[in-house]
Amino acid sequence: MQNTKLMLTSLTFVGLLALAGCSFPGVYKVDIQQGNVVTQDMIDQLRPGMTRRQVRFIMGNPMITDTFHPNRWDYLYSIQVGGSQRQQERVSLEFSDNDQLIGLAGDFMPGVSRDQSILGDDQPAGAAPVESTAPPATETRPTPGSLEDDIQREVDAARAAPVATPEPLDIP
Repeated sequence: MQNTKLMLTSLTFVGLLALAGCSFPGVYKVDIQQGNVVTQDMIDQLRPGMTRRQVRFIMGNPMITDTFHPNRWDYLYSIQVGGSQRQQERVSLEFSDNDQLIGLAGDFMPGVSRDQSILGDDQPAGAAPVESTAPPATETRPTPGSLEDDIQREVDAARAAPVATPEPLDIP
């Protein structure tokens, strides 16, 4: 009787631990990515009048080619990081009857890339950089005899190594 009670308590405890392991905080949850990765730089390369082949080279194969709308390509991308809320992005490209790009709709639009907005560069994509009026920063030399000075001397003394050029093949 005593043994049975101890065994039942032990099995109950092990079962509770097993169930707690399924949702225990700190358990690694896999990131789930699905679809085509589309970047703002890819969208910025698209131009009206491009052929389907040119668009496929830039964007890759579409995720969805609709049977009822053969002139529309849909690119979908979703990610769910570690069990959090799923995020989804969508881009639809429209082609004319002669297979030329005529339209773009979705979460991405031509203009400032997300990378530029994150880095704080407010220039539109493709714009020429604005010249800075600040004087160039002077390079500070490392203290003589320091490790940095030794490394700098080695870098300055390094010479380019010649690269062997392969002989052309004689094909009869």
